Amino acid sequence: MDVIKTPQPPTGLSRLLWRLPIRLYQMRLGFLFGHRMMLLTHIGRISGKPRKAVIEVVEHDPVRGVYIAASGFGARSDWYRNLMAHPKATIEVAGRTLPVTASTFTPQEGADLMARYAMRHPKAARRLCRIMGFAVDGGESDFRAVGERIPFVRLVRRA
Repeated sequence: MDVIKTPQPPTGLSRLLWRLPIRLYQMRLGFLFGHRMMLLTHIGRISGKPRKAVIEVVEHDPVRGVYIAASGFGARSDWYRNLMAHPKATIEVAGRTLPVTASTFTPQEGADLMARYAMRHPKAARRLCRIMGFAVDGGESDFRAVGERIPFVRLVRRA
């Protein structure tokens, strides 16, 4: 696996396009994304104000109420940094809003997660790696190496 270039979070028109799914959730159309995407509402680490981001669900355990996401722009992604400062948040997924608490994974756990994700969604995994700046050949070892380098977040439903 080669690192092409660490991507920068989007700006300008690109940022507007990345944030378009938030509008769909605000229009009560988030159910269209099913369980693959979720609207994360979190607290800004500097402003203290509510912030929103639509992120992909990497894994979901409905029995334990756990949703897992990866920060494709790394540890400098705003939503990731905000969750590390204020781990209590809410998610909206498949038409339901849930209170959650965020925690992180070790690099080894990230490797396991990325390998499982790549097995379930090979095309999406290759595309995601390309967006994040990684050149992968599709082998499990490549996906494990990517998983060790990107931060994963566990969002556990609060009672």
